[in-house]
Amino acid sequence: MSSTSEKFLVGIFDDEDILLHGVDGVRDKGVKIHEVYSPFPVHGLDEALGYKRTRLPIAAFIFGLTGTALALTMQIWMLGYDWPMIIGGKTLLHCLHSFRYFELTVLLSALGMVATFFIVSDMKPYKTPRSYDIRSTDDKHVMAIDLASNKLSKEDISRILKESGASEVNEKNF
Repeated sequence: MSSTSEKFLVGIFDDEDILLHGVDGVRDKGVKIHEVYSPFPVHGLDEALGYKRTRLPIAAFIFGLTGTALALTMQIWMLGYDWPMIIGGKTLLHCLHSFRYFELTVLLSALGMVATFFIVSDMKPYKTPRSYDIRSTDDKHVMAIDLASNKLSKEDISRILKESGASEVNEKNF
C-alpha cells in the first residue's frame, strides 16, 4: 500500500441542470475537474467538461475489417488448400460469396469493442473500484476534483463548488 494518499474534493449536486451550470462555473474559475459521475446520462455534459469526440467508431471499423479479412482468409484456406472442394462444378473463386463475411465481421467488431471498453475504462478483475459517493448510483450527481492537480487551496475550491450549486462538499481520501 502506498504511503501517499490521493485527496479529492467531492461536490454533490441534486439536479442535472444545476450540475451542467456548476461544471461551467467551476471550469471558468480555473479548477480542473477530475471526473463527474451521474446515475443517468446527462446530455451536454461531455461538451461542458471539454471532452473530445470519441475515436471508438474507428476502432469498430478496424475490428470489423479484421473480421472480414479473417473470414476471407479462412475460406480461401479451407476451400482452396486444406480441403479443396468443387461445388456445382465451380472452382474456389466462384464460391467465395457467403454470409461468413458478415458473421465474422460482426463477431470480431463486438468482441473487439468489449475488449476496448474494458481497456479504456481500466476495468481489471483485481482492481477495486473507487466510489466517491455511493449516492451517485441512486439520485445524486458527483463532481470529483483532484486537489493535487489544482493550484487553488481546498477552501477556495470548496467555496467555488458551493457557489456553483453543490448541495454539499466532502473530502475523500484514497
